[in-house]
Amino acid sequence: MKQEPNGPALPPEVLDYYNRAPEEDRVESGVSRLEFARTREILLRDLPPPPARVLDVGGGSGPYSLWLAEQGYEAHLVEPVPRLAEEARRRSSSATRPLASITEGYARRLSRANESVDAVLLLGPLYHLTERKERLLALGEALRVLGPGGVIFAAGISRYASALGGVARRLSRDPRFVKILDRDLTDGQHRNETEELEYFTTAYFHLPGELREEVASAGFEGVRLLGVEGPGWLLSDFEERWGDPGLREDLLRLARLLEEAESVVGASAHLLAVGRKKK
Repeated sequence: MKQEPNGPALPPEVLDYYNRAPEEDRVESGVSRLEFARTREILLRDLPPPPARVLDVGGGSGPYSLWLAEQGYEAHLVEPVPRLAEEARRRSSSATRPLASITEGYARRLSRANESVDAVLLLGPLYHLTERKERLLALGEALRVLGPGGVIFAAGISRYASALGGVARRLSRDPRFVKILDRDLTDGQHRNETEELEYFTTAYFHLPGELREEVASAGFEGVRLLGVEGPGWLLSDFEERWGDPGLREDLLRLARLLEEAESVVGASAHLLAVGRKKK
């Protein structure tokens, strides 16, 4: 992909991670299935009805935008990783309802016209914008392309994700991982200097109130902060529970009940801020 002069390129280690990690299948496996199910139900609560125009920024291979297209939305995907953008094109070409467009681009410099969409999904870009000013640029671009009353869904990774997930998956036995999680808790800056893909890549992990404040500071109104998974992603017998329809519903119901409980919202691996552009 050709880079514009002084353009907002991904850090090389982040691009390398997404070229090696099976991101295209992530939300359909393991505990990420809880994230996928919960995010979709949250989207349907606040999205305008189809065929509204939805811009999925940093949407990877398109799991959310392809699903929205199936629901009748005019779904557009923007993705900075060429490999994932190409995978989205492949999947869209065989979909019953393909995506309206797929472009390679960056959250901080969208090629959309002002007020040209009804909803923006930022379900990944804020992870890898490690400075507040960069995140505000991305949020400002989302505000620009949204029409009056348009809705944003901005995801962040919880500041406590490494500490909680590390204990649940026994990663804390590795002193290299302990070093990573200690910095996460100190300043939110996640840095993986190992070759372990499981330890993720360069990112920023938000405090819950911090994500809400950033979205509000960008100009959005009525911002709500939701925990996506609740504590269910930490269970050692997650696979067994997810395979049982009744126990699966228990996990989803618990996540709904706790999604705005300030004392535990950070126990979710992912946070989701929902706000609107002033009418």
